[in-house]
Amino acid sequence: MSNIIQLLPDVVANQIAAGEVIQRPASTVKELMENAIDAEALTIQLIIKDAGKSLIQVIDDGKGMSEVDLRMSIERHATSKIKLAADLFALNTFGFRGEALASISAISHMVINSKPDNNDLGSQLIVEGGKVKSQEPDHCAKGTCISIKNLFYNVPARRNFLKSDAVETKHIIEEFLKVALINPDKQFELHHNNSEIYHLPSGPFRQRIVDIFGKGYNQKLVPVNEDTNILKISGFIGKPEFAKKTRGEQYFFVNNRYIKSSYLHHAVNSAYDQLLPHKNHPSYFLTLEIDPSLIDINIHPTKNEIKFENEREIYAIVMATVKNSLGKYNIVPSIDFEMEADITPNSISLNHHIVEPKISVDTDYNPFSTDSSNSSSSNRDLIPKSKKSPLEKSNIENWGKMFAQQEVIVDNNTDLIFQPENEEQGFLNESWQSDTLDEKSTPTNFQVLNKYIITESKDGIIIIDQQIAFERVIYEKQLQSLSTIDTSSQQLLFPINFSLPAGDAVLFQEIRENLSQIGFEIENFGKNSYVIQARPSSIKDDDVSGLIETVLEDLKNYTSSVSDGYNERIARSMAKRVGASKYGKLDVLEINNLVAQLFSCDMPHISPDGKNIFKSIATHELASMLTE
Repeated sequence: MSNIIQLLPDVVANQIAAGEVIQRPASTVKELMENAIDAEALTIQLIIKDAGKSLIQVIDDGKGMSEVDLRMSIERHATSKIKLAADLFALNTFGFRGEALASISAISHMVINSKPDNNDLGSQLIVEGGKVKSQEPDHCAKGTCISIKNLFYNVPARRNFLKSDAVETKHIIEEFLKVALINPDKQFELHHNNSEIYHLPSGPFRQRIVDIFGKGYNQKLVPVNEDTNILKISGFIGKPEFAKKTRGEQYFFVNNRYIKSSYLHHAVNSAYDQLLPHKNHPSYFLTLEIDPSLIDINIHPTKNEIKFENEREIYAIVMATVKNSLGKYNIVPSIDFEMEADITPNSISLNHHIVEPKISVDTDYNPFSTDSSNSSSSNRDLIPKSKKSPLEKSNIENWGKMFAQQEVIVDNNTDLIFQPENEEQGFLNESWQSDTLDEKSTPTNFQVLNKYIITESKDGIIIIDQQIAFERVIYEKQLQSLSTIDTSSQQLLFPINFSLPAGDAVLFQEIRENLSQIGFEIENFGKNSYVIQARPSSIKDDDVSGLIETVLEDLKNYTSSVSDGYNERIARSMAKRVGASKYGKLDVLEINNLVAQLFSCDMPHISPDGKNIFKSIATHELASMLTE
């Protein structure tokens, strides 16, 4: 029997390793910038083109590499960070795996220029697809310059799975910021397609946060500082009133390394308990210093996750420290009991006689009567007069037809499918509050628990989830607006200004035209700042900027690289955002209109996220429930 197990060629092994370490252009940026930090650079430049697909270049003024070190740097398991297995538990550096450059060189065209401070000449190394093409002396500046061209050129499947340029650029900027935030003592620059995105001079941590996220952030930050025998915590948290509907600026750093930790995130959120509105998220920039022997950072290829030896104690310390800072800086509203406020009512003479007001009531008035003789002239003047348009009259007729004549199909799962007999049964009303429908012209609809609507069908009853029903109606309406030129906008009496981080601004520019199709009018107001002049008619003024944040947040992980595919995602984000505000009690007209508009949708049975909107229960099922 022939042997079937064999060693993989180095090129293939490096490509497999690249699949773990280099998932997208942003992964390359992370590895190269961390290497520059380990090289003790004071100035680091990042230059990218076409979202990193054409070029990723990192230039630093660090220690540089000798000719031999340069050649060794692209070999697998070659590193200057560790020598013994025990060193893994005493790490204060980044690139200890020794796989990054080898993996990157296997899937790109790489050029490295490097010169140590004490050498007159540097060296240039050219590698293509993991194979060394040349290595020659070079007149270059002190430090290292690594250029990565045509990333994934020989792994087309991986390149095809990359997202749009805007999304990939967003990920690159995120990795850039993670490194730049925790290293405020170094200068960073970011250029994309020959445009400067960031120029961050060295300075204190607070100044670095303000330089990245805008001057307005200075007033939003609360200092955090605590030193215990287990760990030291420092940094800043955001004031509760500046919390956002979407998760934005939330950063944990452990021993100067960015990490993801749902455990620590929960600790911070617990400290904000009862200080934030529902589903709002605080900002935080927290650094933790802990003995490296008490953590394990080698549990994930990207080293973004970490395991603590004493998680419970760390959780308690983080929560208590954040809560203490919120109280220490008077973030929690307080009452001044020593204030001498005059709470007495207006002076009234003790001898003043108070006369009880008299109310005249017409006991014969019947608001449901069509006979004008039943109401007094004074009361008739108070009754609003309205004329129903032909369209509204036809809607009333269609409302009755939909439930009286529709064919109802119930499958084994008791899902209900409506099949209107003619096109006149479908309609979409423009207003939630309109008087298109009244109680006499519709089946019995009523609300339960301010969350569900129960309505009649030909063969039983239907239970509708109110909130996701709104989502379906809004989704189809917005999707239709995105595919047509005719839009409904409402000019704002007071235009709304908002600013975006550079990464979000890149993505916003790509969807700006799509937003204008649904009724937004947005103008530039400086670098990464904008002013909203008009909004879609279906959105409230106080929800406009939050809606844009939600849309951008949803688009960050959008898989399509085709900009036309944004329409569906934008419509879905708007539906969730606007639909979420439709909780609570509805009046009769709102209930009737919602039911009517839902069953005139193309897909009334399922939400944009794939959830069931309603459940039908046949009459015989109801009978069996009662007799069981």
